[in-house]
Amino acid sequence: MSSLIIQNAFQAFASYDPGRISAVLTEDAEWLSPPGNAVAVASGTTHHMIGREAITRFFAESFPRLFAREVDVTFHGIHGDSERGLAEATLTATLADGSPYNNDYCFVLEFRNGLVHRVREYADTARGHRMLFGESPRQPLAGPR
Repeated sequence: MSSLIIQNAFQAFASYDPGRISAVLTEDAEWLSPPGNAVAVASGTTHHMIGREAITRFFAESFPRLFAREVDVTFHGIHGDSERGLAEATLTATLADGSPYNNDYCFVLEFRNGLVHRVREYADTARGHRMLFGESPRQPLAGPR
């Protein structure tokens, strides 16, 4: 069951169609991605979207401004049950400037009544920054001095 919910949801997200996107989400859905991730920075959106309307607006308006065409999600594994699912995937697309995008993701999803209720997104954030901005963000080294 989780496989079908996940595949239908990602087809809806890639469609840019607000009606299709909204139809796969609970009213109080949440999408959490890494803070400072390249997609949120480049699109001027938050890394923690709350509510069906906010998530729908992101995928129908902000997402297509970055990922202009040939958006494809290739699933490498989908696991779960009727309450939770995990999807390993690669997102490829052509960016608005014509350059290619290719990054790996892991999505942890929670479902309610067959709809997506919460998504926790994990990605190679440094690679995302390189793809969108040409370089990785500089981070201070952690540890004792």
